[in-house]
Amino acid sequence: MKRLWIAAILLYALLGATLANAWYLGHLTGELTAALEESEALAEAGDWAGAQAATEAAFRRWNNHETYLHILLRHSDTDLIYAGFQEALEYLDCREGGEYSAANARLMTQISLLYEAEQFTLKNVL
Repeated sequence: MKRLWIAAILLYALLGATLANAWYLGHLTGELTAALEESEALAEAGDWAGAQAATEAAFRRWNNHETYLHILLRHSDTDLIYAGFQEALEYLDCREGGEYSAANARLMTQISLLYEAEQFTLKNVL
């Protein structure tokens, strides 16, 4: 009977950790997406310096959590987002509006897909 209780406690702990990770990742990806949406609006208004600052702030936030993200997520997913930030920042440096908008939209989509992949849903469990 003792083994059953230990197993149940471990399962609940794992479930709790999974839900906490999904909540935290949702919070982080929401902040990143908001910053990138702000950057897009600034670029459309012609404020390239503001757009670059907002994108760089989002990139710093991503980098501040790099160890956590690399431990819990697939490296290929995190690498794609890293590359997406680099691409968007390069287009901002060159002030290429159309290419920046496309790269930024792709980056926001990759970030949202990252969160969706970690949600505790029947689709992800099966």
